[in-house]
Amino acid sequence: MKNDNNDGKAAVGRRGFLRGVGIGALGVGAMAAAPLATPAMADSETNDEKRKSRYRVTDDVKAYYRVNRYPG
Repeated sequence: MKNDNNDGKAAVGRRGFLRGVGIGALGVGAMAAAPLATPAMADSETNDEKRKSRYRVTDDVKAYYRVNRYPG
Protein backbone atom coordinates (compact mmCIF):
# COMPACT_ATOMS: atom_id res chain seq x y z
CA MET A 1 0.00 0.00 0.00
CA LYS A 2 1.30 3.38 -0.92
CA ASN A 3 0.86 6.52 1.07
CA ASP A 4 -1.49 8.92 -0.77
CA ASN A 5 -0.49 11.86 1.43
CA ASN A 6 2.86 12.75 -0.13
CA ASP A 7 4.23 15.64 1.90
CA GLY A 8 7.77 15.18 0.63
CA LYS A 9 8.37 12.28 3.03
CA ALA A 10 9.30 8.85 1.78
CA ALA A 11 6.89 6.19 2.96
CA VAL A 12 8.57 3.01 4.11
CA GLY A 13 6.45 -0.10 3.93
CA ARG A 14 6.59 -2.96 6.36
CA ARG A 15 8.59 -5.15 3.97
CA GLY A 16 11.06 -2.40 3.19
CA PHE A 17 11.58 -1.74 6.88
CA LEU A 18 12.15 -5.41 7.70
CA ARG A 19 14.50 -5.80 4.73
CA GLY A 20 16.55 -2.83 5.94
CA VAL A 21 16.72 -4.16 9.50
CA GLY A 22 17.78 -7.60 8.21
CA ILE A 23 20.55 -6.18 6.05
CA GLY A 24 21.79 -4.05 8.94
CA ALA A 25 21.86 -7.06 11.26
CA LEU A 26 23.84 -9.09 8.72
CA GLY A 27 26.40 -6.32 8.41
CA VAL A 28 26.84 -6.04 12.18
CA GLY A 29 27.13 -9.82 12.49
CA ALA A 30 29.80 -10.00 9.82
CA MET A 31 31.80 -7.23 11.45
CA ALA A 32 31.60 -8.89 14.85
CA ALA A 33 32.67 -12.32 13.56
CA ALA A 34 35.70 -11.11 11.60
CA PRO A 35 38.02 -10.53 14.61
CA LEU A 36 37.18 -13.98 16.00
CA ALA A 37 38.63 -15.81 13.01
CA THR A 38 42.01 -17.36 13.78
CA PRO A 39 44.34 -19.21 11.43
CA ALA A 40 44.16 -23.00 11.53
CA MET A 41 46.86 -24.80 13.48
CA ALA A 42 48.47 -28.05 12.36
CA ASP A 43 48.04 -31.17 14.51
CA SER A 44 50.93 -31.47 16.95
CA GLU A 45 50.48 -35.14 17.92
CA THR A 46 52.76 -37.79 16.53
CA ASN A 47 51.32 -40.97 15.03
CA ASP A 48 52.23 -42.93 18.19
CA GLU A 49 50.41 -40.39 20.36
CA LYS A 50 47.35 -40.58 18.13
CA ARG A 51 47.16 -44.36 18.50
CA LYS A 52 47.71 -44.60 22.28
CA SER A 53 44.91 -45.60 24.62
CA ARG A 54 43.26 -42.65 26.36
CA TYR A 55 40.83 -44.60 28.54
CA ARG A 56 41.95 -44.77 32.15
CA VAL A 57 40.23 -46.64 34.95
CA THR A 58 40.27 -44.08 37.75
CA ASP A 59 38.46 -44.05 41.07
CA ASP A 60 35.71 -41.93 39.50
CA VAL A 61 35.17 -44.50 36.76
CA LYS A 62 35.12 -47.35 39.28
CA ALA A 63 32.55 -45.47 41.40
CA TYR A 64 30.39 -44.86 38.31
CA TYR A 65 30.39 -48.56 37.45
CA ARG A 66 29.66 -49.50 41.07
CA VAL A 67 26.79 -47.05 41.48
CA ASN A 68 25.17 -48.03 38.19
CA ARG A 69 25.62 -51.79 38.94
CA TYR A 70 27.81 -52.60 35.98
CA PRO A 71 29.70 -55.88 36.36
CA GLY A 72 33.18 -55.32 37.72
